[in-house]
Amino acid sequence: MTDPALTAHRDRGTGVWPLIRTERAALAADLADLTDEQWATPSLCAGLTVCQVLAHLTAGASLNAVRWLAGVIRCRFDFDKQVAMRLAEQLGATSGETLERFRRIVPSTTKPPLPAIAMLGETIVHGEDIRRPLGIRRDHPIGVVTELAEYYRGSDMVVVAKGRIGGLRLVADDGPFMTGSGPLVSGSTLSLLMAMTGRATYCDDLEGDGVELLRSRCGPA
Repeated sequence: MTDPALTAHRDRGTGVWPLIRTERAALAADLADLTDEQWATPSLCAGLTVCQVLAHLTAGASLNAVRWLAGVIRCRFDFDKQVAMRLAEQLGATSGETLERFRRIVPSTTKPPLPAIAMLGETIVHGEDIRRPLGIRRDHPIGVVTELAEYYRGSDMVVVAKGRIGGLRLVADDGPFMTGSGPLVSGSTLSLLMAMTGRATYCDDLEGDGVELLRSRCGPA
């Protein structure tokens, strides 16, 4: 089920881009006063610091389909190499410069050949990859995270999510999201969303007979 307010929001033709801008702006505000040590904190993305994940988000909002394809060809269809190359392009000489580059793309509607909902997912999921290790909490609107959970439950496009939750029944305890059948996994919609996208640490926030199976399916982000 989708939040009626979010459905009405879509029906007015405004789409998901205002939601993406809101999430980007909130992340930029959360990171405004970090120390150098905090910027160097390991994120939930294996091998990447908080600063590097932010640069990755900037890169994603700076690549249109043509530049994305050009990079793929340049990297000989090694997608991980392309991600690393684009991240390096957006990593500033200082953490302050990296943050400023991210602030500049807050209103951007540029994207690789992905649906806009996937860009919202990238923003929220990677935002939490940054926030959780720093102990920063954001109360995401329940309609937004429900919409994302609905998207990920049926998609393996950007990350394996649909395949990860196969044979499990996921039920949110703070909203209408539920899906699947099998051993139960329950908790907040955000925690379910993050576990669906492979963040094992969020399994600590979940309950039910299916939690350990879901945890075993989570790997490096």
